[in-house]
Amino acid sequence: MEYYSWILAFHVMSFVSWMAMLFYQPRLFVYHSENGDNEGFVKVVQRQEYILNKAIGTPAMWATIISGSAMLYLNSGIFSSGGWIHAKLMFVAFLIAYHFSLEMHRKKLIQNPHYKSGKFYRFYNEIPTLLMIGIVIFVVVKPF
Repeated sequence: MEYYSWILAFHVMSFVSWMAMLFYQPRLFVYHSENGDNEGFVKVVQRQEYILNKAIGTPAMWATIISGSAMLYLNSGIFSSGGWIHAKLMFVAFLIAYHFSLEMHRKKLIQNPHYKSGKFYRFYNEIPTLLMIGIVIFVVVKPF
């Protein structure tokens, strides 16, 4: 438990970095789909999408998962502190699935810039916000 606070700090920083990617990637998809006929613009956005996912989002996701797992290992009694940790982990699982869905959408947009509409991606962009709200409430308020 000596390093628990350091692991927690790293976990929060990793989570913030991961969320930044999850918030911004669908916004790039909006620009990509709405400007799909502008070849020069699409090339720039595709590069941004790739770097955002591969260099920032995926490493931050793994850092979040690893540091979170370390905290669970060091404090395994947390599983008997109520259902809030189970609910949080369920929301984290949805967030991980969402992360991988973004990579699927990125690849489909490369093949067809009009795969989905900008309106779809504006809606899709709200999913990580809702999941993050749930995660924060479960951790801070512990409603269960």
